[in-house]
Amino acid sequence: MEETIVLGAGCFWCTEAVFEMLKGVKSVEPGYTGGKTANPTYEQVSTGSTGHVEVAKIVFDLDELSFEELLQVFFNAHDATQVDGQGNDIGTQYRSAIFYTTERQREKAQHYIDVLNKSAAVKRIVTTVEPLGAYYPAEDYHKKYYESHKTAGYCQLVIAPKVEKVQIKFKNLLKQ
Repeated sequence: MEETIVLGAGCFWCTEAVFEMLKGVKSVEPGYTGGKTANPTYEQVSTGSTGHVEVAKIVFDLDELSFEELLQVFFNAHDATQVDGQGNDIGTQYRSAIFYTTERQREKAQHYIDVLNKSAAVKRIVTTVEPLGAYYPAEDYHKKYYESHKTAGYCQLVIAPKVEKVQIKFKNLLKQ
């Protein structure tokens, strides 16, 4: 059974690259959601004034990848304790957010966050859990960005370490 979830975990190039690797993931599309501006452009979202978050829209098969496994990867692939940013990518457009499409997703995501927040080993999780509203696909040049620009500086310094971390920690969840 296929489901869709939309995740904000910093730069959508990173999020797309991480989730593209997972078994059961049928598609990953960078886009924008959570804001007030209709049909935003990358340039508009980058100002932080639209309220939108850079996100990855993920369609996955629950028979191959459980929602809990997807959450494990999400919370290990970015710093869910950093307010409005990831590393040097600062602004509300980079905030950590889960935009759910089913009530079950909302319940499981909130429970997962509650468990993490009770752990002494983790700083307070700032990830928001919100219903998916209007979603806007990003411009075509953002799609499969890491795959097309692996030698670019940002890809080498920011995306590659996240991809490598997931490849090592979640070997059992990777596509063959």
